[in-house]
Order: sequence, then C-alpha cells, then structure tokens
Amino acid sequence: MHYDDVILGRRSIRGYLPKPVPRALIEEVLTLAMRAPSSMNTQPYHFHVVGGAALDAIRAGNTQRMAAGIPQSREFRTGEAFAGAHRERQVGVAKQLFSAMGIARDDKDARQDWVMRGFRQFDAPVCVIITYDRDLAGSDDTAFDCGAVATALVNAAWSRGIGTVINSQGIMQSPVVREHARIPDDQVIMKSIALGWPDEDFPANAVVSERRPVAEAAMFIGFDD
Repeated sequence: MHYDDVILGRRSIRGYLPKPVPRALIEEVLTLAMRAPSSMNTQPYHFHVVGGAALDAIRAGNTQRMAAGIPQSREFRTGEAFAGAHRERQVGVAKQLFSAMGIARDDKDARQDWVMRGFRQFDAPVCVIITYDRDLAGSDDTAFDCGAVATALVNAAWSRGIGTVINSQGIMQSPVVREHARIPDDQVIMKSIALGWPDEDFPANAVVSERRPVAEAAMFIGFDD
C-alpha cells in the first residue's frame, strides 16, 4: 500500500474472521514496527504474541474475574476519567459504534456484551501484549516509545491486510495475562492489541472515528501566511 492509503484507510477492527495469522507474517509486521522512533534507542518494549489455548485461557480468566466483580489490576497508570472535550470524543465514538451495531441506549444486556468483547480481545485469533522493562518504569520516554511502536505496529499490520484494535480491557486482569502469556516479573504490562483478518460483514468494522481538523489542533508560529 501507499503510505497515505495506510494512514487514511486504517480503522480499528473489532470483529475478526476465525482464520489463523501466519507467524511469519506477524514477525514481518513486528520487524517494521520496531523501526519506530525510540528515545536514545533504548527500545524498552517487548511483544508477547499469544494465540490458541493460551489466548483462550486469558479470555476466560478476564471475563470470569470481571463478571465476578474482581477489581481491575491494570499495571500501567490509568489516570483520571476523561472530562470536557476528551470525554465528548470518547462518547462520540461510542455512539458511532453502538449505532453501527444496532445497540439501543437502554439495552443494558447488549451494552454489557459489547464491553465483555473487549475483555475477550474482541475474539481475535491473536493478541499482542506490549510490556516494558520494569527498571524503566519512571521514564516518560518509555511510555512514548511504547506508544510509538504500537502505532507503527497497527499501521504495518494494516499495510498487510491485517486488522487490529489497541485496547486496555484485555489486560485489566493482569495476573491472568501474566500467567498465560508467560510475562516475567521484570516487565510491566502496558497494552494489548487484538490482531487478525477483518470480518468485513461485522458492522462496527465500518466505523471511521472522527478526527479534529489541523486548524483546531495545530498552532503555526513564524509563518508568513
């Protein structure tokens, strides 16, 4: 694909075909992703690529613990709830998704089922869990680097026809994730990325989230025009 086609065409995929993704193709995507900028070339990230029985065990553990009311144990900082314009954008994309899926505002069961899809990594055949070295936990550059490599990963995957969605729900129950993804104690679990072949018949996959115009997001200083 042309670079512009990747950036402008990519969208978050929340419905996947039950079709395996070859390991060699995932390695190719990771090779491209790891060309992302890294502060002073520290490359603090690790990828735990999980599928099969191990991913099924994570799905089951996540959903069972959440349904039982066990508090989430996400390891990377969560921050405060969104407010103002940020909350409006969050609500806006949720409305787009619910509309596409035909989920009514008062349909609590359907809404709950949608939430649980996130804890199941959206039933994707592969989940990529991004971690970073614990001894770098106090470095802001570490979080920046992990964000950069995650962005590069989803774009590289899209260029190969593979869909993804970055999500935090898949790692909310960190003991389950750490056990079945075999994550060592010297790494911090940061984010998960569902990955697989897009199901083009899944309504939410057609949703393109709105983006602010450059005029609203950028300020130009020292330009004549």
